[in-house]
Amino acid sequence: MAMLTDSWLLDFLSLLTALVVVFVTWIKYSQTYWQRTGIFTPPTSFPFGHGKGLFTQSESVSEFISNLYNYFKKHDQLHGGFYILHTSTYMPVNLDIVKSILQNDFSHFVDRGVYYDETNDPLSAHLFSLEGEKWKNLRAKITPTFTSGRLKMMFDTLVTCGNQLKIEMDKTAGKQAVEMKDMLVRFTTDIIGNCAFGIDCNSLKNPDNEFNQYFKSFFVDTFWENLNGFITFVSPGLAKKLKIKVVKPKLSNFFMKVVKDTIKYREENNIYRKDFMHLLLQLKNRGKLVDDNSVLSEENEKKQEVNLTVDEIAAQSFLFFLAGYETSSTTMTFCLYELAANPEVQENLRKEVEEVLQKHDNKLTYEAVTEMHYMEQVINETLRKHPPISTLIRLCTKNYTVPGTNSVIEKGTTVFVPIAGIQHDPEYYPNPEKFDPERFSEVNKKKRHPYAFIPFGEGPRVCIGLRFGMLEAKVGLSVLLKNYKFSINSKTQLPLKFDPTSFTLSPLGGMWLDYTKL
Repeated sequence: MAMLTDSWLLDFLSLLTALVVVFVTWIKYSQTYWQRTGIFTPPTSFPFGHGKGLFTQSESVSEFISNLYNYFKKHDQLHGGFYILHTSTYMPVNLDIVKSILQNDFSHFVDRGVYYDETNDPLSAHLFSLEGEKWKNLRAKITPTFTSGRLKMMFDTLVTCGNQLKIEMDKTAGKQAVEMKDMLVRFTTDIIGNCAFGIDCNSLKNPDNEFNQYFKSFFVDTFWENLNGFITFVSPGLAKKLKIKVVKPKLSNFFMKVVKDTIKYREENNIYRKDFMHLLLQLKNRGKLVDDNSVLSEENEKKQEVNLTVDEIAAQSFLFFLAGYETSSTTMTFCLYELAANPEVQENLRKEVEEVLQKHDNKLTYEAVTEMHYMEQVINETLRKHPPISTLIRLCTKNYTVPGTNSVIEKGTTVFVPIAGIQHDPEYYPNPEKFDPERFSEVNKKKRHPYAFIPFGEGPRVCIGLRFGMLEAKVGLSVLLKNYKFSINSKTQLPLKFDPTSFTLSPLGGMWLDYTKL
């Protein structure tokens, strides 16, 4: 009996050893891919490749991207390759190559290669992650929802939320510091809740409301959720076979119920509101957007394309919520930090806000915020220095010869366009750590390569909601600067450190600011 047990154990250990040897050999071979293709790559660290800092959480995604970009730039490379475990990823450095990938030769890089599963995780199948013809058709349908006229239609809602932001800020003005990211997340939650669903989330009044709690949970992961996220990143195909969900079931169930209840209530009671959901319901029931006072002819009705399903409406609403909730609040947070650190810029911007509002009877209108050109420069400089997303991800969908080289990016290769690296490059932005809105004057913008500033992406997959996000930020900053003066509180870690567990740029320990009422 003992001999049988010993034999079984020996066989098991032999098998385990063989599997380890195979795994190690496979990883090591995978990490020679770029050498075999002739593309420059930094020395690797087994088994992480170049992603050790990400695994050990010793560097943020922004730092990881910037470090790789700077390494390639230091070695005078037009581009380079790197590894995260076995995954080979391409990084363009030359801006003409960046432009070719995002714009000129977009047909080779149509997809992002981001994991989604329409069946088991329907909220993941939104415009950001969809591929091929599905993405193209949906993009064409949804693009008209962000025209100037339709943004103007939602503007009053933004102002109402701005007024509530002032009420909450007034409560502790001059008395205690505010963690700005938390306050602005509540502000953007109320805006998106109203603009997406016509629902007053009351996040500013009640930080513990359901919407805020559920969406906070999206950005806080357990060990197993982090592992799932890693699998979806390095092996989307395996993740799909394992039916991994990137949206937590509780959040998914909550959000799907909100969408279905909203649709049912509006359709049963013939409710009309000037919001994003109204536009999506047109796409569900008519297949396209029409003006509210127009009538579709019977002939046009017959020509309608396939309408959006409830699941597709839910997925697009979810993306709208996530983007507005996280990136807009992040941009405003870092903007206020820079204004607090640069009092002269803060005063100049405040002066513009006051002068423009005086021209509009001291009312915050759509026309007023579009006239705040210096504010746009300040926001752009914030996005340059602190881009919420550090890299653009693309998937090579057919073999591509890199312009000006003999190098070929093979089909299936992931591409990281290094926003954080490019936008901190002294070649394009002298003294890049200095906060200088004049970089975005019309004169200075014309001096730079147009792809030296890409926080929203570029080309056909440029962020569809960038104008809404800019509008959201302008309203929030107008209200805050008109009423308060900001300075940095000692709770804020200086120099700034970034949370290595967050994919989006996030200040470690929060962004604490003092503020007094004007």
